[in-house]
Amino acid sequence: MDNTIGSTPQVNDQKHDWLSFWRDERLGQQLQFAAGNGFGGRLQSQGEKLLDNLDKLLDGHQPQPALLHGDLWGGNAAADDAGNPVIFDPACYYGDREADLAMTELFGGFGGDFFAAYNAEYPVDSGYQMRKTLYNLYHIINHLNLFGGGYLGQAESMIDRLLAQV
Repeated sequence: MDNTIGSTPQVNDQKHDWLSFWRDERLGQQLQFAAGNGFGGRLQSQGEKLLDNLDKLLDGHQPQPALLHGDLWGGNAAADDAGNPVIFDPACYYGDREADLAMTELFGGFGGDFFAAYNAEYPVDSGYQMRKTLYNLYHIINHLNLFGGGYLGQAESMIDRLLAQV
């Protein structure tokens, strides 16, 4: 089911593989929105190169689908009066569990105990550090689309780092 991330439409069409979903329904969509918002030029040209090279970046990575929160940053997690964890403002979809984990590192709010406990139960796969950048790029371009050009340099820098690995 389609939903939103912030006020941005988030298409959740089912794909046969994770690479196609991430390329078409996540990064490709955000880059299209960015072009429509006047962010062309280098972002679009380098973004297209990145989309064309996703197969190299995700080579061999075939995650088991997991139900994701979709917008899991520190501002969307809290505790109730009894200390039980509470998450809110989801942008749910099925995908790579590492996409949610990556976002927990994007804007802070999750401490070392969280990551230690997570990795003790379900260690990340090899290549997570690169995929973290790839997955968080979606959120940075979304922030560019929602809040403006202050995120443009960060988006371009992330794309450059990813392209340097292909």
